[in-house]
Amino acid sequence: MLYPPVCLVCDEPVVSHDSLCGDCFGHMRAITAPLCPVLGVPFAADIGSDAISAEAIADPPPFARARAAVIYSDHVGRLISRMKYGDRPELARFCARLMVGAGHGLLAGDPILVPVPLHRRRQFRRRYNQSSELARQIGKLTGLRVEPQLAVRVKPTRQQVGLSAKGRARNVVGAFEPHPEALARSGGRRVVLVDDVYTTGATVNAVTRALQRGGIDQIDVLSFARVVSGEELPI
Repeated sequence: MLYPPVCLVCDEPVVSHDSLCGDCFGHMRAITAPLCPVLGVPFAADIGSDAISAEAIADPPPFARARAAVIYSDHVGRLISRMKYGDRPELARFCARLMVGAGHGLLAGDPILVPVPLHRRRQFRRRYNQSSELARQIGKLTGLRVEPQLAVRVKPTRQQVGLSAKGRARNVVGAFEPHPEALARSGGRRVVLVDDVYTTGATVNAVTRALQRGGIDQIDVLSFARVVSGEELPI
């Protein structure tokens, strides 16, 4: 009665909490097969189970596989902005449910969930790390262990918004380091990096390389949304 359920994007009344209205849900495009087995980029047509995207061939990522739940759009962007900047960490519950479905292959085999870290100053201002909230909710749904300190952001970088692909890559050079004590606790287990949006891959590439320097070889990436167009960087 006091807090009736409303759409997570537009605040229109809905039947249950942690859900979207029909219009907003209709604007979300799930990423499903056929897709690139490396980067998770959706294909317009089925061109074979072994087909690799041109992006993965031209610039192979340091991680093994990436998957995302939905294609980035204006509606998805509003949801992520509310979670990220609007003091709405509870929105991670909805996102995590879709991520578990999209990343079921990555989440099999008891990997460790590692959120992409924020620098301590930015996290202090924001109060929480949205990637940590996503990882925590995925952990609740799957029973997987979350290790938020396995990678540490040691350099306070500028926000990636508005930067080109090359600018994003330069911005995160040397920004991450593995945490020795957390590495010892991990026991060399496979890692699934968790983030809100995969844009150019610059951030998760940098985190992956930092963990590889610490001796972790098997790393996958799971995000809520993915920017599919290589020409536009809307976030």
